[in-house]
Amino acid sequence: MTTVQDQASTLLAQLAGYAGHRTIAIGIRQGLIAALAEIPSGLTTEKLAERLGMDPYYVATWCQAAYAAKVCDRYADTYWLEPYMATLLLDTTSPAYVGGVFTVMEQDEMFGRFERVLRTGERLWWDGCRPEFIDGVAGTGTPFYTRLIPGGLDQIPGLAERLAAGCRVLETACGSGRGLVRLARAYPECRLTGVDGDAHSIESAAALLDAQGVRAELITSSLETMEPGDGYTMVLNNISMHECRDIDEVARRSLAALEPGGWMVISDFPFPAADEGLREVPGRIMSGIQFFEAQIGDQLLPREAYDELLERHGFTELGWFRITPMHAVTYGRKP
Repeated sequence: MTTVQDQASTLLAQLAGYAGHRTIAIGIRQGLIAALAEIPSGLTTEKLAERLGMDPYYVATWCQAAYAAKVCDRYADTYWLEPYMATLLLDTTSPAYVGGVFTVMEQDEMFGRFERVLRTGERLWWDGCRPEFIDGVAGTGTPFYTRLIPGGLDQIPGLAERLAAGCRVLETACGSGRGLVRLARAYPECRLTGVDGDAHSIESAAALLDAQGVRAELITSSLETMEPGDGYTMVLNNISMHECRDIDEVARRSLAALEPGGWMVISDFPFPAADEGLREVPGRIMSGIQFFEAQIGDQLLPREAYDELLERHGFTELGWFRITPMHAVTYGRKP
């Protein structure tokens, strides 16, 4: 029988998680975690404060909270990062990187705006989001690309060989271009095209590609109206398929863009298909992401929805695999 103490414990755990989240986000933004990462043996709170030009009393307060959140360990007044925390929270090149999620979750577009428009239901689209939010989201998507290219794509039968030999690749919802850069590095013989409906993202992609010396065609267009041509060996969509206003139209246009035998690859969050999954940690995080998704008029989809989508449009040789509890890949081929 559930007691009031049981329910109080549930709520107190939520408060503890919130305190930990805010502590980590402050540590990332203010450079506290980065400073500790530079000195693996640890720093006293006085030395950490001196290093960053901060108030020692406040720094000591943050350090104690970071210890409580299990981000740091300590001996007396000396603090150091727990194992792998620097990788998880700071290393944007690591497939395990999650640091960007902490700061994105605190931006106004996630929960603040949702609460303000809760009564009106006023919608939002990417062109109404602040550039810093868009850039932050791009950062959270980077580890998805890291896991997907080339390791994830290597798991799709026959695809790696085609990519290595050189072919045409279309990335839909290419965002700030980080996936295009990674594709170019992994498959230098391929010709790349990126499509995105957000002009700011395309501008960011053009700047990044230029800085990285990567050549790719960039098209500003919604996926529902895109006309990128045909003859592509792969159409790739990374953590954006659920945002399409008309997912069937996007599938139709993707199919038309592919050459016979070409692959459509959908890399996305696998939203729980059953209620019990919502109360597990990945489901709880994805439920939080839904607050933004709702504002742009969509919701994350169960992975099985992509099987149904590809089957509906005549794709064959369907398959899927899970990379992490929050990252799954579904694919199919054009007959």
